[in-house]
Amino acid sequence: MTQTAQPAAAWTSDLKQWLRELAARSGFDTAGVAPVVSATSEADAKPLDAQRFAAWVDAGRAGEMEYLKRRDDHGVLLRSDVQIAMPWAQSVIVCALNYNTNAPLSIDEASPGAGWIARYAWSGRTDPTSPDELAPTDYHDELLGRLQKIESQLHERFACQTRCYVDTGPLVERAAAAKAGIGWVGKNTCILDQKLGSWLLLGVIVTSIPVSSEFEPDIAADRCGSCTRCIDACPTGALVAPHQMDASLCIAYLTIEKKGVIAEELREPMGRQVFGCDICQDVCPWNRRSPVSQNEGMLTRKQLINPSLSWLAAMDPATFKRWFKGSPLERTRLKRLQRNVAIAMGNSGDPQFIPQLEQWSAVEDSVLAESSQWALARIYSLSAAPNG
Repeated sequence: MTQTAQPAAAWTSDLKQWLRELAARSGFDTAGVAPVVSATSEADAKPLDAQRFAAWVDAGRAGEMEYLKRRDDHGVLLRSDVQIAMPWAQSVIVCALNYNTNAPLSIDEASPGAGWIARYAWSGRTDPTSPDELAPTDYHDELLGRLQKIESQLHERFACQTRCYVDTGPLVERAAAAKAGIGWVGKNTCILDQKLGSWLLLGVIVTSIPVSSEFEPDIAADRCGSCTRCIDACPTGALVAPHQMDASLCIAYLTIEKKGVIAEELREPMGRQVFGCDICQDVCPWNRRSPVSQNEGMLTRKQLINPSLSWLAAMDPATFKRWFKGSPLERTRLKRLQRNVAIAMGNSGDPQFIPQLEQWSAVEDSVLAESSQWALARIYSLSAAPNG
């Protein structure tokens, strides 16, 4: 429920501590508050984050993610300033949920013919009707439910306006997270916490509660130092510089957001990734000490760790729905997953996938057919190589 009255209080250090305790009871691992910088029409006075975001979009680094490019009637990017959409906004609560699990990394040795699904998409919760199998969950829903518990408590204590978002709000979550003291923005552009690492999912509550003059944000120091492991490990060169990502080159974007044909020069670097990518986080030294999450709703569906490409390829719509309805993979849909699987099969160089790829190369879906033809050619090329 959203109220229209102005807030009756302001964020103080004591109130921030109350928020952190409330967030912990709601299932989050850490939380903080960031002040909203007043909107301005003067280009040279815009917040630095807004300038950087606009430059990033203008450089074409958002790829086909049109929701990041939406502008108001004056041509200002909606995500560059939260007050464009919500003039009443005075602060942003940022909550983070750890999703790390005690399981292999994508860079670890795996069985031949295994694909990779991003760690955050393994999530599930206990299903009373099927005790041997977790029910799929989506972090968007899991975080939103927790945020709404906090929102409800805010309204009980204060007269204020609020809105909850998980990836859908008119703001850049990681910039708000850094200002809220959740962590620093690492060279891989992920939020990094010294104790939790970067296996963090972010949710925000935009509020009309102002920040008092005594409020002191806990800004985390950048502790990446001279390390460039994430940049060096990125197969597609998406990390174009420290703290800068060209999302149009990112494997997570290519396998999840990108529709249609994936550029040929990016297919080989995709390796065995079929949904998302964890490589830049897998190599990060700060994640060596990341605690394992025990959050109900974010439990690990073990069948999704190093899944067999053959198993994924054999899925019909009904099987896909059974395994992935209510999970992040539902957004990708079966056809796009098959495209990704075909590319991963080609990169494996394994002749066992030839029959499946030959079948797909003759289907009406031109994207899947073309991807499968490329994969067949790659397998034949790798098989003919001296060390093939």
